[in-house]
Amino acid sequence: MNIYVGNLPFSTTGGDLETLFGEYGEVESAAVITDRETGRSRGFGFVEMPNEAASTAIEELNGKDWGGRPLTVNEARPRR
Repeated sequence: MNIYVGNLPFSTTGGDLETLFGEYGEVESAAVITDRETGRSRGFGFVEMPNEAASTAIEELNGKDWGGRPLTVNEARPRR
């Protein structure tokens, strides 16, 4: 399952996401989305995990304070 993670502190790295979500199961990939021109974080990212672990991670982490910000965590919707 692909998971959207929003409201991230701008200092967050893909490794940070992998560590955070790794507590709930195997992380297949983790990436923070950056601005093409500046290279700075856009404040959100995506994590890919097996469905069962992903469901648990979404339940546990949505709304959790991380780095002074409440995370928005849900199943990623396909781009339109």
